[in-house]
Order: sequence, then C-alpha cells, then structure tokens
Amino acid sequence: MYANKTITSLLFPFLVFIYFLLFFHSLSLLEPYFLLLDHLMNDFSPPLFHSLSLPSSIEGHLFLNSFLHFLYHFVNMGGWLSSLLGKKEVRILMVGLDAAGKTTILYKLKLGEVVTTIPTIGFNVETVEYKNLKFTMWDVGGQDKLRPLWRHYFQNTNGIIYVVDSADRDRVGKARAELDKMLAEDELRNAILLVFANKQDITNAMTTTEVTEKLGLQALRQRNWYIQGCCATTAQGLYEGLDWLSANIKKTMN
Repeated sequence: MYANKTITSLLFPFLVFIYFLLFFHSLSLLEPYFLLLDHLMNDFSPPLFHSLSLPSSIEGHLFLNSFLHFLYHFVNMGGWLSSLLGKKEVRILMVGLDAAGKTTILYKLKLGEVVTTIPTIGFNVETVEYKNLKFTMWDVGGQDKLRPLWRHYFQNTNGIIYVVDSADRDRVGKARAELDKMLAEDELRNAILLVFANKQDITNAMTTTEVTEKLGLQALRQRNWYIQGCCATTAQGLYEGLDWLSANIKKTMN
C-alpha cells in the first residue's frame, strides 16, 4: 500500500502537466477563428469608418486590433508546445509602403497561392513554419496615415521584412525615409532586416543593386541585413529570403 501511494504521488504532477498541456493545445486550436475575425474586420470595417472622422477611424480600428491582438496571444499560449516539439517561435514584422505586396507575400507563404487583397487597415497575422522555425508574421498596413502606428508592433520583434515595390521609382525615397525612421527605434536595435525588392517581373523594375543604393542599405553598419529580389505572385525569391532569415535568426537565438 505504501508503494502504491508513492507511485501515485509521483504520477500526480505528471498527470497535471499532461492535463495543462492538452488544455493549452486545445486553446491554440481556436487561433484560426480569431484570425478569421480579424480578416473579416479588415474586409468590412473601412466603409464603416469612412463615415467617421480620421482620428476616430484609426483609434477605433486600433482598439479592435489591440483586442484581437490580446485574444490572439491568449489562444496562442499553446504555442509553447512548438518549443517542446523542437520548433522555435520567432516574431517577424512585415512593413513597407502601401501596395508594395506585403499581404500577397504573407498569404503566398502561408497558403502557397495568390489571394485577392485589399489595402490593409490595421494588420494581418499568420504563422508560417519553415526549417524548424515557426514564424509569427505581422503584416501591418502601409498607408500614409497608418505608418505612425507601426511602432505599436515593434516590441519583441526578432526580424523585419521590409517590402519595396521595385517598380515604384517615384516613392522609393519615401520608402527609404520610412525605413530609416523605423530602424532608429530602440526597440528594433537587435532585429535583423530582410528587404524584399518585390515585383521584379515588371518591365523596368529597379534591380536589387538599385534598390540597395536607393535605400542606403550599405550605410547600415550596425545592422545585419540582406536584400532579395522577388515576385510575390510566383513566389520567386521568397523562400531564398526565408532561408537567409531563418539562418540568421537562429544565430541570434543560440
């Protein structure tokens, strides 16, 4: 009888651990529903906010996004299971000017197909598993009046994907100014930088050498960076960029 009690006392903590493991895993299964809610919000909220003043529009949407952000992290508490299974989770912030192709890249990586997109008001968030890493990718809207909100997503960022429309020569100076402003933020001092020079399939698009020069990347002495030409609609160059991102993020985590 004494032996049975001893065995029971030893098994109890293990059973409690298994219970919580299953509980948090079940919570993580709800994640897609909150992501769907966020996508629906992005699809249908702009007409609603068009009737409001701009400050109310941004603040209202930011509040809803923040609420969804909280729910997302709550249900994603089970994500630490990935660590037990050998996958390390990293946080990636994907930004750039509007119409650069950020959302197309996100869903090409997530779904392997091109989806119809609209200008992102707020953010899209998806998880992409690649080479023993689980990327949580935040695609944040790049319209003029939304760029000041980028800073709300800087905390705990491991890497930045900065997407540039290689065919938009008129706004490449603006793209550089926004990149410089972002990289000056203290919260991003340790984040590595991947630049996707998107839309390389368009005639007369800037080469990666031109984009490097226009963005002043060579001047980033204290930043680990890389530029990759790509075409979001065909996935050309996307996985080469992820290869670099994966290899260099692993170095920072070792």
